[in-house]
Amino acid sequence: MMEMFDLKNQMEVPVVKKIILNMGVSAAKEDIKVLDEAREELTLISGQAPITTRAKNAVSNFKLRQGMPIGCKVTLRSSKMYNFLDHMINFALPRVRDFQGVSEKGFDKQGNFTLGMRDELIFPEIDIDKITKPKGMSITIVITGKPEQSLELLKLFGLPFRKKKK
Repeated sequence: MMEMFDLKNQMEVPVVKKIILNMGVSAAKEDIKVLDEAREELTLISGQAPITTRAKNAVSNFKLRQGMPIGCKVTLRSSKMYNFLDHMINFALPRVRDFQGVSEKGFDKQGNFTLGMRDELIFPEIDIDKITKPKGMSITIVITGKPEQSLELLKLFGLPFRKKKK
């Protein structure tokens, strides 16, 4: 990476800082058991207990009051982060039906990568019989460095990106 991007110092090489798994559960407004199920699934996927996220503002159109539980999230660092990244690349993503690769459009200006999942069933830890309603999740990989450096780092980790059409 130092030769590829002409970096002068080892400290300039991009590094994965943390991975944030977030599950927004809008159905938790009516039934709190859905949120408990989401917390249990996120614990199985990440190996760490998630925190409950609450609404910051009240939105009357969505029948949402301030402080209502609306989801859960977990932040992975160090060895758990690398274990999850390896597990996601080698076990979960190949289980996606008609998988063409991950889009390169998930990078922001700081070089962080966000991947949205429609279904948590791609993770082998989840028991299909216990799922009442499929819930999606977003996975944010926080990386130091520019977007093109972050892209190359994730390619070196083995994350399969879509082939560009000619």
